Amino acid sequence: MSWFLQASQQPSTTAQHSAVARQQQLTKPTGSLADLEHVAIQLASLQNTPHPELSKPWISIFAADHGVCAENISAYPQIVTRQMLQNFSNGGACINVIAREYAATLTVIDCGTVGEAYAYAGVEQRQIRAGTANFAVEAAMTEAECLQALALGRDSVEQAVAQGASIYIAGEMGIGNTCSASALACMVLDLPADQLTGTGTGMTATGLSHKTNVIAQAIKLHTAYVQQDAFKALCAVGGLEVAAMTGAYIRSAQLGLPILVDGFISTVAALLAVRINPGVRAWMLFGHQSAEFGHVRLLQILEAQPLLKLNLRLGEGSGAGAALGLIRLACRIHNEMATFAEAAVEADKVE
Repeated sequence: MSWFLQASQQPSTTAQHSAVARQQQLTKPTGSLADLEHVAIQLASLQNTPHPELSKPWISIFAADHGVCAENISAYPQIVTRQMLQNFSNGGACINVIAREYAATLTVIDCGTVGEAYAYAGVEQRQIRAGTANFAVEAAMTEAECLQALALGRDSVEQAVAQGASIYIAGEMGIGNTCSASALACMVLDLPADQLTGTGTGMTATGLSHKTNVIAQAIKLHTAYVQQDAFKALCAVGGLEVAAMTGAYIRSAQLGLPILVDGFISTVAALLAVRINPGVRAWMLFGHQSAEFGHVRLLQILEAQPLLKLNLRLGEGSGAGAALGLIRLACRIHNEMATFAEAAVEADKVE
């Protein structure tokens, strides 16, 4: 049996019931804090404690390039992927700021970027290949390469668990990866390209039409091989970083580490992880609803309720990172708010 098919852990119903009972005793009308209550209860279940916490958030950014960029499907040149790796290394990216704000561990993993040899402090060079192949004309990667990419995510989570992480965020960086993500979702869900293809970052209406046509061409090329199989879809039209995130989500569920999902591309990886290993879904919290076309549809399919809607479209784990503050607040309210007994308030008088 392949490691990614092995069973996920089960969230704790005992901790969930204890958290629900505590929420019912806090000095407020039952249900009045709505999603702040729900996220604390869910995290309590996932962390197997009636007192959930976010003392050690873990963020891993997976970076890779995409051969489909040869089809001119992005507003930015491919070199930006490598330039952003240097920016991560220098601490200048948005996710660096977020990690500092919440004292989160941040790791950056190069799964397969294009460019000359480099040495950026803090960037793990785990390149499987120099970017994927152009999936408009051939498979993005071999099955062996896809397995290696899944294993990069697995290894990242095992490192996070070993260091006592309390929640896991997978972010991504890769010019062209919204094109790959849209193609992946369309192939797994058997939907036409125009249902899940958006502008990505900065693309014009003309560019969007071209991008949609490229994805439609890829769907036609690879459908017979993929047949809605999530692993084969990754091989056919995926990205190395998307496969790594998929592997990370699966391993998180297997080891009992709560997951905080970011935006469109991360949600596609979440969809793939759930299709490969359905038990993974129970371990997912969803940070935000992004501005990328198709994200709402994916959230609905996954029956996910995002915590924030800020119209973000940056990627790199930024939306999930922004939600950390809200989740931390929910935990503090859950743990520190007085009960009716402690405050000497009559519960039946609170409306």
